[in-house]
Amino acid sequence: MLVDSHCHLDFPEIAGQLDSVFALMRENQVERALCVSVTLEDFPRVRKIAETYQHVHASVGVHPDYEKVDAVSVAELLELADHPRVVAIGETGLDYFRLKGDLEWQRERFRTHIRAARECGKPLIIHTRAAAEDTLRVMREEGAGKVGGVMHCFTESVEVARAAMDLGFYISFSGIVTFKNAKDIKAVAVSVPMERMLVETDSPYLAPVPYRGRTNQPGYVKHVAEEIARLKGVAFEQVCDVTTCNFYKLFNTIKV
Repeated sequence: MLVDSHCHLDFPEIAGQLDSVFALMRENQVERALCVSVTLEDFPRVRKIAETYQHVHASVGVHPDYEKVDAVSVAELLELADHPRVVAIGETGLDYFRLKGDLEWQRERFRTHIRAARECGKPLIIHTRAAAEDTLRVMREEGAGKVGGVMHCFTESVEVARAAMDLGFYISFSGIVTFKNAKDIKAVAVSVPMERMLVETDSPYLAPVPYRGRTNQPGYVKHVAEEIARLKGVAFEQVCDVTTCNFYKLFNTIKV
């Protein structure tokens, strides 16, 4: 069995098709999915999906790309995280690719999420793009290693992966690892021990080969796991077993 450790089931591309989405998950033996929050305004939709479907969990947080939303406080995050279906804080982090200029507000938002995670004891889901140095610096300064978490949809270097793992974080691979030209990410996947690895779709984006360019969904995480198995020269079943075990361990959830 597999777990999709990061998806956005509340996004309009797939929110109206959950019956068929869940049917494909069952067909491809994907037993759980983590529906990840990107704004507090939309969080009630994320929470509702997790409350309605036993095989879906939720996170709470504000994505770094959302500049024009109200500042988030530790108290707000703690209140929303105090729910049995919420297993993580995020996604949070830094993104210097899409946004330019003075991004101190982004770093402060990231710090707020780390502080909330430390206080409630739930792991972090971290997004970093073109900002690895500052992301790791803030993680160290704020003690992110005390709660751990996952570097989601990883696209950085082997060195960044090692630095994150040194802080107790897992490295999660998306459909990008299946892309023919993603040689650097394939190399990272080879270097990361499976005991520190998760797999994800980031649905509805980044559909893996052979569905590249289409709307992604959690059932397609099977193809991510297959590519990891090919790259590492191990059985597909081993990747499924280890990454699924890692998910339950990290997010402190019970396999049923």
